Amino acid sequence: MSDTCHELLLRLAGRLPDDVLWRYRDWVATDATAVLARALPRTLLHDRVGLTDHEQRLLADALLPHGADPGAISSIRGLDELPETDYTFSPESPDQASMGDSATVVLGATLRGRPGVGEVRSSWRRGGGGGTRRIILVTATSGSPRLAGEVQRVLRALGEHDPCVEVLPAGLDLPPYHRAALAASELVCTGAEADGHLVPV
Repeated sequence: MSDTCHELLLRLAGRLPDDVLWRYRDWVATDATAVLARALPRTLLHDRVGLTDHEQRLLADALLPHGADPGAISSIRGLDELPETDYTFSPESPDQASMGDSATVVLGATLRGRPGVGEVRSSWRRGGGGGTRRIILVTATSGSPRLAGEVQRVLRALGEHDPCVEVLPAGLDLPPYHRAALAASELVCTGAEADGHLVPV
């Protein structure tokens, strides 16, 4: 069930506010799915975020068994297809070249050679009414929800209030947001599973 929640939240990146998304991912990583089941449908309705048919199925499968309101879920607006992302991405920070050096050093030390991890990459996002944000993209063969929670906690300990961490399960058909971020990213380090085919750029 946590993998289903993780995929749903992954698909909502760039569509939900960063401060909301990191918290929801933290709840999934710590098995607080019942809390997410109450909060996420309300957020989608409040922010008028639409879902594709596949995302509607993920939402229902992940949250209805944990007490989500069926009426709220059925009221969420439908989308025929995902919109193209409103963000632009670059491999280096447009604002300050040295930003994030300590974070990439710590992430390299934490994830380099780790089983279940492919590539760890960094991209910088602009647009969407906000400033420049670093996006950490990690390909993984297992344990994606917990890995996302762990990397978020590392970045928060280093001073990032709303860390943007995208843990991409191998073989997932990525939304436009992640494809654009990956295409404009640079390598931080590689885990034990980095064999060149896990990053679907």
